[in-house]
Amino acid sequence: MYGKYNILIGAIGYWLLAIGLLSCRTDEVTYPSEYEVLPMESRELSSFASNEPIGMYLLNEGNMGSNKATIDYLDFCNGIYIRNIYGERNPNVVKELGDVGNDIQIYGNRLYAVINCSHKVEVMDARTCRRIGQVDIPNCRYINFYDGKAYVSSYVGPVSIDPNAQLGAVFEIDTATLQITRKVTVGYQPEELVVYNEHIYVVNSGGYRAPDYDSTMSVISLKDFRQVQKIPVCLNPHRLRKDQYNQLWITSRGDYKDVQPQLICFSPATNSQLSIANAPAASEMVIVGDSMYYYGSHWNEQTMSNTITYGVLNIKDSLSFREGVGVGSSFITDGTEKNIKIPYGIQVNPYNGDIYVTDAKNYVSSGQLHCYSREGKRKWSVRTGDIPAHMCFIYR
Repeated sequence: MYGKYNILIGAIGYWLLAIGLLSCRTDEVTYPSEYEVLPMESRELSSFASNEPIGMYLLNEGNMGSNKATIDYLDFCNGIYIRNIYGERNPNVVKELGDVGNDIQIYGNRLYAVINCSHKVEVMDARTCRRIGQVDIPNCRYINFYDGKAYVSSYVGPVSIDPNAQLGAVFEIDTATLQITRKVTVGYQPEELVVYNEHIYVVNSGGYRAPDYDSTMSVISLKDFRQVQKIPVCLNPHRLRKDQYNQLWITSRGDYKDVQPQLICFSPATNSQLSIANAPAASEMVIVGDSMYYYGSHWNEQTMSNTITYGVLNIKDSLSFREGVGVGSSFITDGTEKNIKIPYGIQVNPYNGDIYVTDAKNYVSSGQLHCYSREGKRKWSVRTGDIPAHMCFIYR
């Protein structure tokens, strides 16, 4: 196994080689990766348990219109952070990854990145980050998987605020052939989606139709791929996650004025929304076992300010939680949250409890990734690409 410094030397060599190659290119420049050593102990790959991540991909959205979406990689084996690994591994892709990275997931041995304003799902080898192909889907948003198929939510129409914006859709992709096999129309501007009990649940935000936001969740039958139900949930819903008790957790963004953001819980078994007292307003969340880690970053157009919160919820006892007992305090305990300007992504290592929080800062320059222990103490921070947002783990 390469040591940290051997990797750095190799990276420098590659960087010098890349400069020479770039001088021969007449099309758009591909930037080489940057490698940074982190205060982590190097380990042999064989020492990792089968359920222990060996690395983590981070998708940087990049500012809209700048074509600066990038992928970074956190190497747990060597304690190395690699910026713009996609550009390094795919030097012949002229415009690199594309414009506005919106989601990243691993399914099987492939890495999928949803590139919103480039209207495509980029498909890569999960081990090498080398490009395999792409699936063209207009204004694509989020991705999920089930039984050899990928399901992608799509706004369908142009990227623009429009009170007459058309209904969105969910596309089905065969992951073996990367061909679109089916499509179904849902609500306005669909966002995150989950698959459960032979149905797809997708929340519809209506974000392009402000102030006439959508407030529904579409239910799609996988058997005949049609919308079988549209359920009222909350105004301008965004995130949608399923816990181990098969309950669906939904975040909403409200109207940024009078209607406040919400966190609600929906039971597919009873087809009903569960009433939650004292529930926090979450912008993003990660569920690990019985714990929901979340942050809230909510903009108010009246006060022209963000309200930022962090917390952990215990979801094991749903009744207690609905009575407000499960509401927890911040998962950051050392006071360093004051150094995070705009929290923009969160992930939790299910094996060791490390918590990762990204900071978008000013949205136009490099962000940061912060690593916290399960006790809430910051372990390290590292510079990322622009607007770091979405993370996924890779295993042996």
